[in-house]
Amino acid sequence: MSFEKESKFLSLILRHKPEVIGIRLDEHGWADVQSLVSGMSHFLPFNFNMLEEIVRTDNKQRYVFNADRTQIRASQGHSIPVDVQLEIATPPEYLWHGTGQKYVASIDQQGLIPKSRLYVHLSADPETACMVGIRHGSLALYRIRSGAMSRSGYAFFRSENGIWLTKNVPVSFLEKQ
Repeated sequence: MSFEKESKFLSLILRHKPEVIGIRLDEHGWADVQSLVSGMSHFLPFNFNMLEEIVRTDNKQRYVFNADRTQIRASQGHSIPVDVQLEIATPPEYLWHGTGQKYVASIDQQGLIPKSRLYVHLSADPETACMVGIRHGSLALYRIRSGAMSRSGYAFFRSENGIWLTKNVPVSFLEKQ
């Protein structure tokens, strides 16, 4: 059974607007599972089993439970200020960013910036970046000289689901493909 509508609503709540269902995230992005399920069920049929299924089957592994499944959070992609306790990690020599052609002029001028999110999201391989980028229309693909960035003092983080994050990518480290 697919829970596409419920998954999108969960993403909205855990990454952007928990207040929509009357909950708060703690400083690390965690939400109380019972409050989340109760709040979401006011808007659409929803229960704990559905939540577990969404977490288990999410192909991007966007969500993670704590050890006793009493709390849940999004792994990354927040537009609200939370600290998901990411540790600095050494990136591979190259990372990738896929986006729409409509953003190329802006990126070529100011680099990659997080816009409404806390971090710029980067992929470990071009195939994943292409899948992300094509959602924004005609594909634009950038190779990021992440190893050089890291050696220059830029911090990189790797989320629990393998997405690479950094605060920004200056134009000098971008290579349009």
